[in-house]
Amino acid sequence: MTRLPRRQFMQGSILATALAATASCSKKSGGTDSGPVSFEGTGPITWVQGKDNSAGKVQARIDEWNKANPDEQVKLIELSSEADQQRTSLIDNAKTNSSTYDVISVDNVWVSEFAANRWIVELPEDELKNDDIIEPVWQTGVYKDKLFAVPYKTDAPVMFYRKDFLAEAGVAVPKTWDEVKAAIDAVRALPGHESIGGFGGQFAKYEGLTCNAAEFIHTAGGDFYSDDSKVVVNSQESIKGVQWLVDGFSQGYIPKESLEWKEEDGRNAFEAGNLLFYRQWPYQYANNLEALGTDKFDVAALPSIDGKPFVPTLGGHNCAITQGSKNKATALKFVKWWISKESEKYALDTQTLAPVLGSLYEDAELLQKFPYLTILRESLKNAKSRPHAVLYGDVTAAIQNAIYPVIQNPGSKSPKDAIVSLEEELKKLES
Repeated sequence: MTRLPRRQFMQGSILATALAATASCSKKSGGTDSGPVSFEGTGPITWVQGKDNSAGKVQARIDEWNKANPDEQVKLIELSSEADQQRTSLIDNAKTNSSTYDVISVDNVWVSEFAANRWIVELPEDELKNDDIIEPVWQTGVYKDKLFAVPYKTDAPVMFYRKDFLAEAGVAVPKTWDEVKAAIDAVRALPGHESIGGFGGQFAKYEGLTCNAAEFIHTAGGDFYSDDSKVVVNSQESIKGVQWLVDGFSQGYIPKESLEWKEEDGRNAFEAGNLLFYRQWPYQYANNLEALGTDKFDVAALPSIDGKPFVPTLGGHNCAITQGSKNKATALKFVKWWISKESEKYALDTQTLAPVLGSLYEDAELLQKFPYLTILRESLKNAKSRPHAVLYGDVTAAIQNAIYPVIQNPGSKSPKDAIVSLEEELKKLES
């Protein structure tokens, strides 16, 4: 069983001195409408994120901070592994203006909602701006031309595949959707693989469904909103995208089991040999290395469909400082450290999280160790975000409510009817 080595990144005295000097100054930053925010107060803080699936690697990194900053200890608070429940916990805390959460990890599509409701404070862009951060990724933290959250990990899905099974069937790595289907047929023709799942994704009725459905709609040329925030989802392109998805289920190439899958469910099926291809975020790479080794799996770009390049969903999480934090100087100091190149390298090296710094995708040492980085960088280049809406919770629920019934029971409702009902719900949210 191959394990990723854990690299230790100790803070140098120069970096520590510079960060301390920065934190000691009072920084002023305006909220949306709430007046200036003072980055004052030093002492213990909390870092709040979803469940750590890396077997303690996040805590190990925080331990490095705590060792170097004994008077500004950081406590890790882990929320649910599910995005929807994470968002609910963060909002519940924010509505009481609690000081329990200081620095929080927010999905990039939550930024508008959290900023508009003043649950997070505007950040000093001049202190955090880094030209090495990939520009579209940086923009995910901006609301109304002001910075409210700074990215620390980005994300775009790739296609994990069982190369041992493809080799057994004598099939090359597919590049198109038709080739994916042909590869599934070829592997299913092998003894012992007759019932293997084909192309899996996260199709349970939660945020993963929004990401997956958006990819088929965007790949077909459809969209949810125009650049001026008008609902445009009712188009032939969007309908075609949903039809592709429905066909995948009705033809048996997307396993019915994936209707209940979230990220870890599909990973378990993939590692158990019950799934040939898996649309998944890059963090899985580290897990697969431990469970399978490099001789049984690999990573490829998601396939083109009907001659159209696949459009992945841009994922990722950003750091934000809560309105209720009592030690905002320490919180800002921690954010700078958490997005540093050393921290980005650590997260890639130990958890295979997609870095936000473009230079790391060109690092020869990292490319040798993680050859999929080239594929991931291309995926990020082609990725498109989910709708950025202040009422994002309602928007994503509407998408899930419209799409799930037609993939759960293909033929019970047409893709066109699903898109029409989605258009109606999204327009209600405009008023």
